Amino acid sequence: MTRDDAPDDDTERLLLAAAHQAIAYRTALPAHQRAEAGYAACVAAFDDPLPEEGEAAPDVLAALVARAEPGLHAATGPRFFGWVIGNSHPVGVAADWLTAAWGQNTANHFAAPAAAAAETVAARWLLEVLRLPAESSVGFVTGATMASFVALAAARGEVLARAGWDVEAQGLFGAPPVRVLIGEEAHASVFSALQYLGFGKASLIRVPADAQGVMEPDAFAERLARDVPEGAPLIVVTQAGHIHSGATDAHERIVPLAHARGGWVHVDGAFGLWARACPTRAPLANGVEGADSWATDGHKWLQTPFDCGYAIVRNAGAHRRAMTIAASYLPPVSEHERDPSHYVPELSRRARGFATWALLRHFGRTGIAAMVERHCAQARRLADLLAQEPGVMVLNEVVLNQVAVRFGGAADEGAGDALTRATLAAVQEEGTCFAAGASWRGRWILRLSVIGGSTTDDDIRLSAQAIIHAWRRVASAAGAL
Repeated sequence: MTRDDAPDDDTERLLLAAAHQAIAYRTALPAHQRAEAGYAACVAAFDDPLPEEGEAAPDVLAALVARAEPGLHAATGPRFFGWVIGNSHPVGVAADWLTAAWGQNTANHFAAPAAAAAETVAARWLLEVLRLPAESSVGFVTGATMASFVALAAARGEVLARAGWDVEAQGLFGAPPVRVLIGEEAHASVFSALQYLGFGKASLIRVPADAQGVMEPDAFAERLARDVPEGAPLIVVTQAGHIHSGATDAHERIVPLAHARGGWVHVDGAFGLWARACPTRAPLANGVEGADSWATDGHKWLQTPFDCGYAIVRNAGAHRRAMTIAASYLPPVSEHERDPSHYVPELSRRARGFATWALLRHFGRTGIAAMVERHCAQARRLADLLAQEPGVMVLNEVVLNQVAVRFGGAADEGAGDALTRATLAAVQEEGTCFAAGASWRGRWILRLSVIGGSTTDDDIRLSAQAIIHAWRRVASAAGAL
């Protein structure tokens, strides 16, 4: 690097100041897991008039930190269980710092050869660790919502092509109707991805779910026989990892039924697909490998920084047909090259392959397996500790990392909802851990997602104690004990 290429002193001081702020935040995470300031307070803090003249860079950085930090949940802390999000592991953060500093737009392999190469190798490693077909293609996207969008776009094109319709050339007007079978408790993001692709929510064939939220195989077979004409284009959407229970659809039964009718099976495996990386949990996802496409996240069990997801498609040709952007100014691709933009909707995109490559190299196959097993065991321990307390019910079979809790014991639905909401609020206010709530099968629950890379067994014990103490306070005040 010549002196002309080197950063000037001001740039070096600014980047070092940002690094020191980031390090200080990560090494002194607040004991209180909930953000001090809510949205309205944060808007008020940021909402100055647009400056007429620019400010000095150090002042801008200081102002950003002062305004942002009060509104930060401790999502990178060890007792943040509110949603299924990882801890942004330090190795991934470091790689992501470099990604931002390098400033590569991963539009294609010519514009960003290192970024494209990192994706190529990381994609192969992902297929190996998840034990998915080696011929599959991988698109690096923002998260599982876009991963499902990409994969389902490939599915739409392929099943219509089998029916003699080129959707990429002819569009959807006049196309043969595509039947989509999906579990009634599939994740909201998949319904959104289908909507973006022209499959209205009212047009979907919804399959009843069992008590754990996954499709009933007999009901699937019945809907398939009743509602899908022979030879009709067919897409089946399954899930690996129900958002509340962690349960996975019965792929060993569903996939063959779908394929016998010429269907394409897409798996929403945002977090549950990572069970395949752990020998003790892999049987939960038996049969998943027989599907045609998969969506999963890096910013969940792989602990990458936000945002990072993967669209995985067995039929790489269908994947490319659905996504490739062609123009005279874009470079051609030889037989042994991989153009990242052929597998995602964007040309302008962050180089997500760097952090993915770094974390896969850091953890290795055995490290990922051990982390998944540890989290699942911790979820089971947390559920056991909570279930010992009178008036506390664990509603799901804790087979993965999710724990769905309800408070009030035998109280009627209305009273149970009120007690559960009040306990959730007390847990969040006290702040030892952070949990989130949801309505599941008509009942309000407190949901715990154990997936942070830094979570220890002691964190599980402390969190269980805090939740139980919050419940006792609420129950005592309500006369429910």
